Amino acid sequence: MSALLRRHMGALAVLLMLAGLSAPAAAERLVLSVSQDHVRITSNFTGAELVLFGVVEDAVTGPYDVALTVRGPGETAVTWRKSRVLGLWINTQSRTFLDVPSYLAIATSRPATAIAAPDVLRREQIGLERNMFVQRVGPDFADVVADDPYRAAFLRLKGAEGLYDEQPDGVRFLSATAFRATFQVPGRARTGTYEVSAQLFRDGQVVGRASTRFLIQKAGFEAQTAGFAEHHGLLYGLAVALGALAVGFIANLLFRRD
Repeated sequence: MSALLRRHMGALAVLLMLAGLSAPAAAERLVLSVSQDHVRITSNFTGAELVLFGVVEDAVTGPYDVALTVRGPGETAVTWRKSRVLGLWINTQSRTFLDVPSYLAIATSRPATAIAAPDVLRREQIGLERNMFVQRVGPDFADVVADDPYRAAFLRLKGAEGLYDEQPDGVRFLSATAFRATFQVPGRARTGTYEVSAQLFRDGQVVGRASTRFLIQKAGFEAQTAGFAEHHGLLYGLAVALGALAVGFIANLLFRRD
């Protein structure tokens, strides 16, 4: 048994123990755990696989459905529309998305439309198309209709980068009350705190919730460089400029023709 599998099984055992020790309650509750709460980015970082485990406490008659959502740090993004001007395709119009997740992944135990009614899914933001993406439209701020071309382009580009993903059958029940899901975090994911939320459904209604988080941060030389650049911006800029001049000078010496 590999070390990774042993760690995952250990996390599941802890969840089951906590569920067994919990006091009786009037409604179901969730216990949620992530396989690693710190993801460190080094020079050879190409991505990470995160496993989420969950257990239903005080379970009553099921069956249950689960929806999991992982949201990365917020960012401002701009989507452009190209138009043909004088024979050239150039950016002419844009839409700015405010404080949108830099990473967004959703997994459900079944296709979302089989879990709950459309109004419930929209209220709970289950699915990429049902998440709110606030945009700046002229002087106003709004979440426009789902078929807005800028919104569709934004989701398509994020999906192509591996930063937005939806798994309609991504949550697998290991028993009547224990489940797991796997998420892929690409190498280009931003550093910061990632929020994980879970909703437990029974008969189309939310009967339990849980949340946790994990941190993605730089480590080693990358962390030292980033920290120096953040706290000593002027010196970092001078060092980069001097380095570029030195490279140019050396190249001139090497390739100079006498």
